[in-house]
Amino acid sequence: MDASAIEFGIDTFGDLPRDDRGGIMSHPQAIRAVVDEAVLADEVGIDALTVGEHHRPEYAISSPETVLAGIATATKRIRLGSGVTVLSSDDPVRVFQRFATVDALSNGRAEVILGRGSFTESFPLFGYDLKDYEVLFEEKIDLFHQLLDETPVTWEGTTRAALHDADVYPKTESGRLKTWVGVGGSPQSVLRTAHYGFGLMLAIIGGSPERFVPYVDLYRKATEQLGTVAQPVGMHSPGFVAATDEEAKELFYPGYREIRDRIGALRGWPPLRREEFDADVAGGSLYVGSAETVARKIARAIRTLDVGRFDMIYSAAGTVSAAARLRSVELYGTRVIPRVRGLLAESRIPEAVR
Repeated sequence: MDASAIEFGIDTFGDLPRDDRGGIMSHPQAIRAVVDEAVLADEVGIDALTVGEHHRPEYAISSPETVLAGIATATKRIRLGSGVTVLSSDDPVRVFQRFATVDALSNGRAEVILGRGSFTESFPLFGYDLKDYEVLFEEKIDLFHQLLDETPVTWEGTTRAALHDADVYPKTESGRLKTWVGVGGSPQSVLRTAHYGFGLMLAIIGGSPERFVPYVDLYRKATEQLGTVAQPVGMHSPGFVAATDEEAKELFYPGYREIRDRIGALRGWPPLRREEFDADVAGGSLYVGSAETVARKIARAIRTLDVGRFDMIYSAAGTVSAAARLRSVELYGTRVIPRVRGLLAESRIPEAVR
């Protein structure tokens, strides 16, 4: 494994942090906080930033491309993407146009991660019927795939008006917008991603990352059989870095439990117990701790899954303070990433990581 080729990113949904007086930030303040975090990430050498799309009160970002456009003009090198764009309830033509615009503003740093999303509020909000859940994504990802060629498109489906030799602007300077699909564990989604030759981004938000090994294998075998070019495989998981393991857990847990229980109440999950949290930090998919602890755990996950990119969902603690989030981003860029590269460059991972 070429450690220098591994990319490291951070993800956020624009979760509402606390300000320096302990109050919960407003949505506008939270969006500006994300811009500050992106600028810092750019300065400390993080490779990519992705912002998710949600239409819920806990999150400030409902229009990823607008936030990314603002970040594009304030940063120099970091790649900028969505995580994810809910394509099912959007229009593929407009999604392409908006990301091509971000690509222009960022001098070619834009990328898009397409997905179904983890919530369904966007469907009624934009006039879509949930009974069309499958066909909406199937048809729209097919159209988006054609748009990426940046040539006139002829397309017909059941979920939007047909296109006949339609050219779409603006074009990108490179001629191709980098595209991934976010997958949460469906083999059919993995096969679809391979069919279109998109990058595979695995959403691993709980449990052991080892259980996703079959999905990575399936993707690579499918691209080989289909004759498409296998793109890098990435993964993203929640994480938080502080000076010590104990400090990280104590800062992260209250807000994480609050968001987890709020979502869990909608989905029939029992309240989160501290023992479950500690177990997921120790051996699951929560990358919470000191820089050394988090680096060793990330190195193990990258080795296990053989991925080319790791993204940390740095704001998953919800109501942790904005200052603590900034510190976490700084530690991730200045200490965690270099340490992971060093571990991956070694002949084997130290026993403490196994």
